[in-house]
Amino acid sequence: LQNPDITITDNVLHFRAQGHGAKGDNIYEFEIEFLEPVEPKPVCRVTQRQLNITVQKKESNWWERLTKQEKRPLFLAPDFDRWLDESDAEMELKEKEEEKINKMKIESRVPKDPFKHLKKGYLIMYNLVQFLGFSWIFVNMTVRLFILGKDSFYDTFHTISDMMYFCQTLALMEIMNSLIGLVRSPLIPSVVQIFGRNFVLFVILGSLEEMQSKPVVFFIFYFWSITELFRYPYYMLSCIGIEWKPLTWLRYTVWIPLYPLGGLSEAVCIVQSIPIFSETGKFSLGLPNPLNVTIQFPFVLQIYLIALFLGIFVNFRHLYKQRKQHLGPKKRKMK
Repeated sequence: LQNPDITITDNVLHFRAQGHGAKGDNIYEFEIEFLEPVEPKPVCRVTQRQLNITVQKKESNWWERLTKQEKRPLFLAPDFDRWLDESDAEMELKEKEEEKINKMKIESRVPKDPFKHLKKGYLIMYNLVQFLGFSWIFVNMTVRLFILGKDSFYDTFHTISDMMYFCQTLALMEIMNSLIGLVRSPLIPSVVQIFGRNFVLFVILGSLEEMQSKPVVFFIFYFWSITELFRYPYYMLSCIGIEWKPLTWLRYTVWIPLYPLGGLSEAVCIVQSIPIFSETGKFSLGLPNPLNVTIQFPFVLQIYLIALFLGIFVNFRHLYKQRKQHLGPKKRKMK
């Protein structure tokens, strides 16, 4: 159809258009006088296969028939896919009311949490503070790297350690949040990651001055901070029901190279510290007689190295499952 002219005057629909049919190009026109008053502005939508005209009633009530004349025009035929009679409408309305009542009953059974807003506020502030802390670490290290180059590797600990101590100590709250059910994160992956990091930070780096000037400290802190730049904003926005797809993709993708690199850096740090602990005897434990046995801390570190790689495997599998849940193909709901 080309240039359809559709108007409603005095409750009569006037239609005129040029179209190509079986007999070539022709002018098609008709008139329909409605049974009761309708709005004078019809809505028209033209597609390649058909022309849809929507006419709104002035009053929402049931008509005995469509046209004023009792005999239906020959060119009119009902579309039973869209047809709705009075009984169907009543059933549909009744179903909607029952659904609404059932929803209200379910909601009334769920006890309201009086501390809901307080918990949400706490989680938002926690994630915001951690994001700002790790952002400071990342920006500071990046600027120093550009200015000083490789020389920035050797004093990373003395420049960054105070903020890293703060962030990693505060991270212990994530274990508490999981224990009390404040968040739905599984407990074991959180414990593995947080205690693993804190072991390296406080026990290895914090207790040995010889380790604090090693270049490996730069890589440990840098990989940790980049990962958290995407994790904490993601959780913060989730608290207020916002999902930003690029951030979601980054949160569940950036860890793929960074997590193994961070674990490798921690392992290198532990390997480098073993000779120092052997020489100083620090943290080695001598048991009293009659056992007269000394538990060498370097031996504990060797056992920890095995546990470190097992922990990396556990967390890697957990993060991979999360990535499939959030970024995998969505399952279609069965009708």
